Amino acid sequence: MARHTHALGACCRLRGGSYPLVDKHIRKERKSEFEWRKHLQLQSWHFSASEQQRELEPVRRRKLKTLLSFQRFCHASRLLRGAPPRGPESLHLVDSDYLGQAAHMLSKVSSWDFDVFLFDRLTNGNGLVTLMCHLFNVYGLVQHLQLDVVKLHRFLSMVQSDYHSQNPYHNAVHAADVIQAMYCYLQETKLSEQMSPLDVFLGLMAAAAHDVDHPGINQPFLIKTQHHLASLYQNMSVLESHHWRSTVGMLRESRLLSHLPEDVSQGIEQQLGSLILATDMSRQGEFLLGLRAHLDQQDLDLHLAPHRHFILQIGLKCADVCNSCRVWPLSKQWSDRVCEEFFRQGDLERKFNLEISPLCDQRADSIPAIQTGFISYIVEPLFAEWRRFTGPSALSRAMTAHLRRNKARWKSLLHDAQPRPPDPEEGIP
Repeated sequence: MARHTHALGACCRLRGGSYPLVDKHIRKERKSEFEWRKHLQLQSWHFSASEQQRELEPVRRRKLKTLLSFQRFCHASRLLRGAPPRGPESLHLVDSDYLGQAAHMLSKVSSWDFDVFLFDRLTNGNGLVTLMCHLFNVYGLVQHLQLDVVKLHRFLSMVQSDYHSQNPYHNAVHAADVIQAMYCYLQETKLSEQMSPLDVFLGLMAAAAHDVDHPGINQPFLIKTQHHLASLYQNMSVLESHHWRSTVGMLRESRLLSHLPEDVSQGIEQQLGSLILATDMSRQGEFLLGLRAHLDQQDLDLHLAPHRHFILQIGLKCADVCNSCRVWPLSKQWSDRVCEEFFRQGDLERKFNLEISPLCDQRADSIPAIQTGFISYIVEPLFAEWRRFTGPSALSRAMTAHLRRNKARWKSLLHDAQPRPPDPEEGIP
């Protein structure tokens, strides 16, 4: 245990020291992690030494895999060996790691039926990095923004490894799914004709990092257990603020934007924050009313940077909750995963005599009921306005059709799961 304590403390000091002095929030988050573990132990929320060892092992393996992947890139990349590039657009970051099937899937990355679970398996858990590198190639973002490819790969690897693979839902696969959805939205005619390379960069980066370091529990849980993040962000957009600050920390640690003037790099950080904070579900009504007002007044002008940024916020919100608009096998798998995460939190709350959060009580809440309500109150209103904005495009029609069919499936499952009243004629001879 002492060894684990020393290692955690050393890790916090190392990462905290790598950030500029201005990053007080980031350093406080990193250095308070062990204090939070100790706080949980005082509430009898503790693990045995053997359980702690098992918990740390996946983290060690993930860090080792990232290190080996980066070393393989450094040794194998044609670009770093000085070999002539195969084309002006190629990053040559992950070419040597592509399996044939993964490369084939990337050729169809704009398809709404893209199976991100299969893609993650084919890339050996490196779906986020692989997908982002491919899309940066597609858009030529390295050339447009003069990015250093080594720093880019390091940043993306850090983001991917900071997602918690033990989370059923909020993990790197979810991030890759949101990236792919965001790419599909950026291909819509209204967006593709107006979005600048910087807008595309912001949209993809925010999609990749929007849930980074998610603990698998929600904001009310953090507040009622007096988590240090809740006090740090004053109980407002706690998780989203943490995702943003973590992203800023990794940007600065990787020095991805160090070649840009300070005001430009800080502007990018602020815009990423605005995008990530927009995914806070408590602000759903705010953004929905804003989009509806713009559409009613017909005053959206995508030649204006603030209006493009607003549409990126709406696009990211749609991408974050688009699971209900996917084909049924993918949609159901995501629904099962998010409800499993909810129910884990509910079991934890019950164990420690805390009030069970809404939708987290598996004794009272069913997956069909949760999904039917989520579609009715969150997804349908948002995507109705999004379709008004994009028009009846092929993608919009496909999403609407899937959404309608999936809701009908959940309603059918909900009806089948309800207890049937006894037949008064049963038992009568």
